[in-house]
Amino acid sequence: MQKIIILDFGSQTTQLIGRRVRETGTFCEILPYDKFPAGDPDIIGVILSGSPLSVYAEGSFHPDLSPIIGRYPLLGICYGAQLLSYSHGGNVESVGTREYGRATLRTIDSSSRLLRGIVAPTQVWMSHGDSITRLPDGCRCIASTDNVRYAAFESETLPVWGVQFHPEVEHTLEGRTLIRNFVVDICGSRCEWTSGSFVDTTVEELRATLGQDKVVLGLSGGVDSTVTAVLLNKAIGDRLTCIFVNHGLLRKNEYEDVLADYRCLGLNVVGVDASQLFYSDLAGVEEPERKRKIIGSDFIRVFDEEASKIKDVKYLAQGTIYPDRIESLNITGKTIKSHHNVGGLPERMNLKLCEPLKWLFKDEVRNVGRHLGIPANLIGRHPFPGPGLAVRIMGAVTPEKVRIVQDVDDVFIRGLREWGLYDKVWQAGAVLLRDRTVGVLGDERSFEYAVALRSVTSIDAMTADWARLPYDFLAYISNEIINKVRGVNRVCYDISSKPPATIEWE
Repeated sequence: MQKIIILDFGSQTTQLIGRRVRETGTFCEILPYDKFPAGDPDIIGVILSGSPLSVYAEGSFHPDLSPIIGRYPLLGICYGAQLLSYSHGGNVESVGTREYGRATLRTIDSSSRLLRGIVAPTQVWMSHGDSITRLPDGCRCIASTDNVRYAAFESETLPVWGVQFHPEVEHTLEGRTLIRNFVVDICGSRCEWTSGSFVDTTVEELRATLGQDKVVLGLSGGVDSTVTAVLLNKAIGDRLTCIFVNHGLLRKNEYEDVLADYRCLGLNVVGVDASQLFYSDLAGVEEPERKRKIIGSDFIRVFDEEASKIKDVKYLAQGTIYPDRIESLNITGKTIKSHHNVGGLPERMNLKLCEPLKWLFKDEVRNVGRHLGIPANLIGRHPFPGPGLAVRIMGAVTPEKVRIVQDVDDVFIRGLREWGLYDKVWQAGAVLLRDRTVGVLGDERSFEYAVALRSVTSIDAMTADWARLPYDFLAYISNEIINKVRGVNRVCYDISSKPPATIEWE
């Protein structure tokens, strides 16, 4: 299948470039900046991402681009554009004026194939401290802003383009047009990447890889593991056994409800209630990363014990998706957070890993689920963290704190559904804060917990904005929570975006 290679230089928005490419119906693969797969016959074009680094700084990334330039259409974005200029005789400098946020393209050369159909003035999104001050010989300017003369350029002799702005973000109004121009018109994509093609190809690959071997899958109740289970069930049928571990940190009544849903899908599911083990091991633990590690370790322990009861199992399947792998370790080597299904398996399990969704973004997973005929109530479920409510309880986890946050979350989610707001947001949930606060309930002084409600809009969870829920709803839901949930006397609403915040609090 045709593919675009995106070379990652450490930008926070590299994954958004991938999403925009996928939206054209074209497969893409994000690789480290120095891992270009020369010789891959399916490559039709290459994109260089942005970076937090300066191209002229010590330690910045300068891969050998000779296997790419002239052989494939090449688009550099921000750092990628600066790298193309700097490495071929142009100048990149700190000009004393950084540019972050909205800017306007005042001049556009519409004869450029990259900018076809884009008319000035149009808004773009900038995020850079350096600027290209002179283009390499043989290149020409094709767009400018008031502050950036070379906002976009192209080579006059080679299939090379560079843009100083970020076409992948929503704030660049014609960004999708620019990326489509590059991927479809310039690179010649046949737009073959669809949910149906993914299902057909993946089922065929699973059957060929797994043969007659047995597979176990750890279900979580979320969209990713559900789609993984149905996809595998389609490929290998009853040779798949699904294990649903209750770590005691699920939403209210979720253990029973999810088991019933899975059995209705015709899946072979085994339920294990291990909540007391998790509560015991989490007692007194406050550090977020340590909580994640304990939950991951205990999950593997419980899962291993249950899986060992099944004879001749050869594979472990996981609902790992692309953002899981990207966020666990970015190109600069800094972990954003540990994901429960990223990082390898204990040697004692002696199982091979099967991750059929590992190249998909969340919205693509949902599209695949719809193609597989999974009911809308399961496909439309909000994402829920693998460590469960442990990362929504600030500080140590206790059964009483779990009860409180379950009850608050239940009131919040029910309210969103009743007001017709649930499907308008990407993810919502409740966070139990660390400290108690003073309040007045009836005629008496209270000293109980404060909770924060979190609701965001997003496309793929790589970036997110806080949801503008109606004030009337927020007033209603605050009153409902305080009246119905014992132990809470104050409700806050989180209005931070990602970045700089994350969707979950821990």
